[in-house]
Formats: sequence, C-alpha cells, structure tokens
Amino acid sequence: MSTDVAAQSPSPQTAPRVLIVEADVPLAEHLSLDLCEAGYEATIAHDAPAGLQQAQRLQPDLVVVDRFLGGESGLWLCRHLRALGLQIPLLLLMGRDEVDDRVACLESGADDYILKPYRSDEFLKLVRLYLRSTHHPTPPHQLRFQDLLLDSVSHEASRGGRSIELTAKEFELLRYLMEHPREVLTREQILENVWGYDFMGESNVIEVYIRYLRLKIEEEGEKRLIQTVRGVGYVLRES
Repeated sequence: MSTDVAAQSPSPQTAPRVLIVEADVPLAEHLSLDLCEAGYEATIAHDAPAGLQQAQRLQPDLVVVDRFLGGESGLWLCRHLRALGLQIPLLLLMGRDEVDDRVACLESGADDYILKPYRSDEFLKLVRLYLRSTHHPTPPHQLRFQDLLLDSVSHEASRGGRSIELTAKEFELLRYLMEHPREVLTREQILENVWGYDFMGESNVIEVYIRYLRLKIEEEGEKRLIQTVRGVGYVLRES
C-alpha cells in the first residue's frame, strides 16, 4: 500500500520528491508531514516490495528507508535500488549507531542514516544536504563533501570558503577519502592507493597523516568529517 502526499508549495512541479519506505504508519505520516511542510513532495510505501515498485515508477530524488522492514528487508531494498542503477541519495532509519550498523548501512548502498528516536530538525537538515548536492552538482574536476571542497586541477582545498594548505601527500589522502565518501576504507586500501604497493615506510604513517588532515580541516572548530572505524580503517562521513 502506498499513499501520495503533495507538498504545499507555490511551484509543485519543481519540488523534489522523497519516497518514504516505513512500516510504522504513524512514523511514516510524521515524516511525510515534515517533508510537506518543508516544501517537498512525499510518497509513502509501507513495505520493501511496494518501495521498490514506487521507486521505479516515480523516480524520486531521495529515498528514506527503515532498516527493519520485516527483518533486514530495508537493507535488501537499498541493495536492489542500487542494482537497478538508481544513483539518488538513500537514507536509512536505524535504531543503533554501532560500527556493524554503519558498515551494514554502507554495504547496502545507503548514503547515510538517521537515528531513532526520530527528530524532525535532524532529519530535514540531512534531507536538505543531500538534495542540495543532487540539484547543484559539483564540476567534474572538483570533489565536494558537505562544506569541504577539493579541486583536482588547481590542487586547492577549502572548507566553508576557508582555504586549507595541504602538502602533496595530504592532498592525495584527502582526495582518496573524498572519492569514496561514507565508504569504510581499510588501512591496506589507503596504503595501496595513496602510498603505493611498494611502500616501505613507517607502519603508522596513515595515522600521522590523518591527524595532520584533521588539524587542518578542523582548524576553526568545524565538525569532524574523517571518522575512525576501530579495527577497520577510516571513513569520510558526518559524525
């Protein structure tokens, strides 16, 4: 079963459409109402098969999926949406924020997640962030993650308009992280792709350069973006 809810917007033709796949009816309606009041169009599907059908029919700009739609079918839906070739943002609703949950989120093809209990302000902030990046694409020679910008032509980096001075290796490391946003990268992957297969330097070189990058990226007290996944490696994502 699904329900279309049109946003109250002066230009509904241009309003981004968000598909909500949520079995909890009150929560689905709450999400839909918040989206409509924010100027979006919302469509609700209450199970994974209906969500898959609606995604193919509507071609939404963003999909919100509850991880637990009868077992793990929320993850199943994300994987199938990616298998269909949909490159739109996928956001998971999750009840926990453990390392295995984050890994499951990323491996399913989801871009990010919202933690329960649901908070309207955090949800809408995340939706705006992903829809803004979708509707205002970055030039091909630039990489953007939130307010962090990297230009592969000029080799310049900035955050929130503030210029960041990087060494050549710091630039390569940050570029590799930004080329794989929200993807957990192992130390081995980073060494192979940034330092090369024949690297014979100090074993803690990654930790040292990650620390350098964090000091420069967070110089003005900005939010941390390079996260440590203990026992695995690093990931560029929102905290």
